[in-house]
Amino acid sequence: MTFLDWLNFGYFGFNYGMEDNCNNAYLLVGAIACAILSYLLGSINCGVILSKEKYGRDIREQGSGNAGATNMLRTYGKKAAILTFLGDVLKSAAASIIGRLFLGYLGAFIAGFFCIVGHAYPIFFKFKGGKGVVAISTMCLLTNPGVFLIMLCIFATILFGFKMVSLASVMIMVIYPFVLYNVGYMGPGPHVLIGTLGCLLVIYLHRENIVRIYTHKESKISFGKKKK
Repeated sequence: MTFLDWLNFGYFGFNYGMEDNCNNAYLLVGAIACAILSYLLGSINCGVILSKEKYGRDIREQGSGNAGATNMLRTYGKKAAILTFLGDVLKSAAASIIGRLFLGYLGAFIAGFFCIVGHAYPIFFKFKGGKGVVAISTMCLLTNPGVFLIMLCIFATILFGFKMVSLASVMIMVIYPFVLYNVGYMGPGPHVLIGTLGCLLVIYLHRENIVRIYTHKESKISFGKKKK
């Protein structure tokens, strides 16, 4: 199956009745445009912007050095974490929606993947960003709500059991491609490969966390009130 055949896999893609060459050109240009636009959207790192504008310091220079909601929570509190989380969800959702409008079901995966890349390696912030968990979760929600609910349940179970966000994040990345393949509405297809690539990237970005988990040095979160 060629790349253009993959693009035609999207069952919501536009069909103007053009000749094959014109249609293939449209698909290719659409895929490139979606990838670039989604990468730029992903590069808008909410944690970095919020920490600099509101708190006067770059979140990447504090705590774990990650520009995600978890580090914002530990460094600046719940409000900052919620705002970062919502910003990351909105940009990821916008990318997936744009991809679906242009190239259908598979387009949402293409756009979602490049949004993850932009979030991890933002061109606007010296290619140092977050770890992409929120971005890939949003893509999963918009493409396969049923799969998302399964992954959310697994994430919550691991999180409450071990109290480590990183462990829960890595484990759902390991499991996600298998659930997508077996439960996803479209069945097996190129979207599974793209989803798998996204998961591998997120796992790679958690490599330091994996080492700390293995050596029992990873930080845990508390669900109760801190004792005075």
